[in-house]
Amino acid sequence: MTDKTRGSVVLRARGRVSVRSWFSHHIQALITTLGQSARNPGHSVLTAAVIGIALALPAGLYMGLQNVTSLTERWQGGAQISVYLRPGFANEARQRLIKDLELHVLVRELAIITPEQALLEYELITGFDDLEDAFGEDNPLPHVLVVYMNSQRTELGPVQALVDELSKRPEVEMVQSDLGWLKRLQSIIELVQRSVWVVAVLFAAGVILIVGNTIRTSIQSRHEEIEVTKLVGGTDAFIRRPFLYSGLWFGLLGAVLAWTLVAIAVELLSAPVLELAQLYHSDFRLRGPNVREVALLLGAGGLLGLVGSWFEVGRQMRRIDHKRHT
Repeated sequence: MTDKTRGSVVLRARGRVSVRSWFSHHIQALITTLGQSARNPGHSVLTAAVIGIALALPAGLYMGLQNVTSLTERWQGGAQISVYLRPGFANEARQRLIKDLELHVLVRELAIITPEQALLEYELITGFDDLEDAFGEDNPLPHVLVVYMNSQRTELGPVQALVDELSKRPEVEMVQSDLGWLKRLQSIIELVQRSVWVVAVLFAAGVILIVGNTIRTSIQSRHEEIEVTKLVGGTDAFIRRPFLYSGLWFGLLGAVLAWTLVAIAVELLSAPVLELAQLYHSDFRLRGPNVREVALLLGAGGLLGLVGSWFEVGRQMRRIDHKRHT
């Protein structure tokens, strides 16, 4: 074996040992910090509880917004356009318009109200009898097409474009739509969405501060141990590692508690919401966080814990180094 080959084998072996050692140190720090938290359950539970409450508030608002959005999609499915046709147009033009609407991607269902049906309904509402005989063939009521919108595609822009297109057709006298309440509804939902993001950012900053304060207390209590470790050659990464994993555990435990609180709230509210929905002849049910949302919550909690501990450990390490050199 040549010196060059021997050198490459040694480098590969050192690389494998280095990677194995890196993983070993991280796993050891991960398990050690979890054991330290278990040995001091009161402090750990209290910190996790504060983080959990801070995460539960934006998570609960997010779940409420998701449920409201799901409910409004059903309402939007009931959105409709009423198309009043001009009298005197040939039946072919009316049938052509009906066919175009039936093939339109925004249209879920189309109902046709003839002048005779409209007059009969007017008789039932007003109580006036024999209006059909009184008008005879001179029924003043027009043909009306009631267009029910597809709930999966009910957006203001396309619906408004359809209304404008129908208004320009020569066989159409007038078009009425309920875009007004859709615009108001979407504006309210957008406002709530932005409010949820603002609240989430504020509470995320709160979680970072909570974790940072906890880590600061832990570093101060182990100040002498850190200085001794530095004197014997311990690197900053070695000293920083257990504190980072402590922040990770606090964030994860807080996220688990937040998910538990949200699930309990959903369970407590499910029965009253279902009862209210049934009064309005709806089968709407309140849903809790799904697997993807729980994973996002756990990831956010762990990430915030790492960020909070990272900033605070870096600040405290610089402070310790400054004291050593002065």
